[in-house]
Amino acid sequence: MIERLEVRKIWSRAAYNSFTDLIRFRDRWFCAFREGTGHLSPDGALRVIASADGDHWNSVASIPCPDSFQDLRDPQLSISPDGRLMMNAAAFKPVCQSLRWLSEDGCDWGDHHLVGPRGSWLWRAVWHRGIAYSFGRHEPKDHLLQFYRSTNGIEYRPHGEPRVCAAHCNESDLLFLDDATCVSLTRCDGGTALLGRAAPPYDTWTWTDLGVRIGGPALYRLPDGRTVAAVRLYEPRQRTALCWLDVESAVMTEFLTLPSGGDTSYAGMVWHDGLLWISYYSSDDYLASMKGAIGAHLKTSVYLAKVQFQAPPA
Repeated sequence: MIERLEVRKIWSRAAYNSFTDLIRFRDRWFCAFREGTGHLSPDGALRVIASADGDHWNSVASIPCPDSFQDLRDPQLSISPDGRLMMNAAAFKPVCQSLRWLSEDGCDWGDHHLVGPRGSWLWRAVWHRGIAYSFGRHEPKDHLLQFYRSTNGIEYRPHGEPRVCAAHCNESDLLFLDDATCVSLTRCDGGTALLGRAAPPYDTWTWTDLGVRIGGPALYRLPDGRTVAAVRLYEPRQRTALCWLDVESAVMTEFLTLPSGGDTSYAGMVWHDGLLWISYYSSDDYLASMKGAIGAHLKTSVYLAKVQFQAPPA
């Protein structure tokens, strides 16, 4: 049995609040997201909010777009091997540049660092055994998807050969299994999602088409070993959905739709106190959002959901 225990709006102060990530750091919750006037507006900046209990949230950091860049977006949170909170994001000048910040407390983020080659969007960094890994798309040539690795979270080097993908592969999340296999769930704007698998040293990948169009992929492995994918699904309507991802059979099956519609998705997931906590964003007025394209200037807000899972049958 799966039960959605609670969904609450936790931020809505900007005209457009989107592209979330969630983490638990030093016994506090931190949620990072983009604020702007629209989905593709050039004024994107980052906001970090924090909470001790998950109910009451306060802003602890506002990070403007660095000079000479525009549209800072898609923050991703992780904890570096030295115990600091790390945030990756991307800006444009006019092509993409990935950026990184480090913080001791989640509030003071200091100066940014340039990450990876200019023109490459390293979407989410995932740490495994002291190494940060990330897939990045090359913006000027968006048919190239390159795997990267870094020992310090700043200097990312290409690892293995790039995947030439006519379907415009881009956003990817990674998950490392108990046997050290790396799994990737990758969005493809010109087609349907891909499931990638690689064994150490992760320089050779096999790919399987999942047959479903997705956006904003996020992966999480539950304590019982099942894998949850939080994604935007498009048919029969746009929504943020939780899906079971069967890695062995390469099948993704929706099991819960979060209250959402229109411009939505980009979840962060954390397991805490026996519940899966999920941040995401959605258009506030679903009926209005259905009338326009995803780039329309619609009011969107950040939401937090809590989901309880019963152990699977023996």
